[in-house]
Amino acid sequence: MDKKTVLTMALAGAAAFSVGEAEAGKKEKCYGIAKAGKNACGDACGKHSCAGQSTEDNSVSDWKYVAKNDCEKMGGSTTGKCVK
Repeated sequence: MDKKTVLTMALAGAAAFSVGEAEAGKKEKCYGIAKAGKNACGDACGKHSCAGQSTEDNSVSDWKYVAKNDCEKMGGSTTGKCVK
């Protein structure tokens, strides 16, 4: 296998692990805490559809996974908002 294939497989495995862990109830989506380019997936408004595409810090429509019950302690919200 070439390096690109190995890297692609590693990233896919990491993404599956994150989703699997979140689905197990250990994590929750937390909106408003992700730094620009550090969001976990698409935003609440449909402005983008992938991880790492946020363009501003702490956007209320972008999220990342955090430990369950930690979101509000971090200043975030478990519900996203669309700001036009």
